[in-house]
Amino acid sequence: MNEDKRQYVVLDTNALLMPFQFKLNLDVELERLVGSCEILVPSIVMEELDNTKDPNSNAAKKLAGKYKLLPAKGSGDQGILQAAIDIRAVLVTNDKELGKRARDLGLRTISMKKRSHLVWD
Repeated sequence: MNEDKRQYVVLDTNALLMPFQFKLNLDVELERLVGSCEILVPSIVMEELDNTKDPNSNAAKKLAGKYKLLPAKGSGDQGILQAAIDIRAVLVTNDKELGKRARDLGLRTISMKKRSHLVWD
């Protein structure tokens, strides 16, 4: 649980691909929006990156290695949502449906706007 009041940010798979697809500096953008935070990557996301055909998946896995791995149960979007809920994290996703589900569950979300920067949803 997030009892120390530190702000946690959870990245989904497409959030890790954004820097390579759109030349977005994820660290700078998250610092601008959230301030000091701990960035986490659910283990499910690492599995998805292993199984995707996206040409940027290896670079995204390398980027993910900069951040703390968050053990997550389940699979896919539901597992990512549950991991974020468990620690009361902000979810970074460009997946509109996942973002809506997250907000419906009370999570704050961040997505990309105009292919150039991140915004609060």
